Amino acid sequence: MSFDATVLTMFPEAFPGPLGVSLIGTAWREHGLWTLETVDIRGFSKDKRGFLDDTPAGGGPGQVMRADVIAAALDSVDRRGRPLLYMSARGRPLTQARVREWADGPGLIVLAGRFEGVDQRVLDSRGFEEIAVGDAVLAGGEAAALVTIEACVRLVPGVLGQAASLSEESFEDGLLEHPQYTRPREFEGLEIPEVLLSGHHAQVRKWREAQREDATRERRPDLWAQRSAK
Repeated sequence: MSFDATVLTMFPEAFPGPLGVSLIGTAWREHGLWTLETVDIRGFSKDKRGFLDDTPAGGGPGQVMRADVIAAALDSVDRRGRPLLYMSARGRPLTQARVREWADGPGLIVLAGRFEGVDQRVLDSRGFEEIAVGDAVLAGGEAAALVTIEACVRLVPGVLGQAASLSEESFEDGLLEHPQYTRPREFEGLEIPEVLLSGHHAQVRKWREAQREDATRERRPDLWAQRSAK
């Protein structure tokens, strides 16, 4: 079973973007381990000019994407049990735990909004979950959709090829990843840490674990607090 991603967007030309390159792109185009489909929301506008937004109820700046247009675009898609995500700065944070959950499923249907947002009624009636990729506001949901889909498909078996390389990555066990080094041994006066050249695997593991703990404690005290509370 492949991981099937569908994106509802005003700008289908934004895809596949980075999803079409390197191992992830090869897994899609050549091996069929996952699929990507875009649905142009503009094609479902009842306005002959293609408008799919209107002024906010209650007043205020900007425009809001209409519920009926979004619903028509979504209803044209075979859901096949896939979760519905709406990329939104007010959504719940994207986490590695959720990514693993979605990666184990049939795929995702992702709504990339624009303007001031989407009429809340279609989000409620169709059961969208709002997801934020960070504490920042973007011009639209396309970049966030790319991030979310890439995070999922890289976990699909066979896409990256090395399951072991995933186990020590950031967030997989509540810690950030350790720093990485490669040749040359010396770069601009900076040396590779000696322990990594020692050939002593137990010491290397111990050093990496300490580095992960230090990085998490310093850069993500929220994650460190959660880990310490267990």
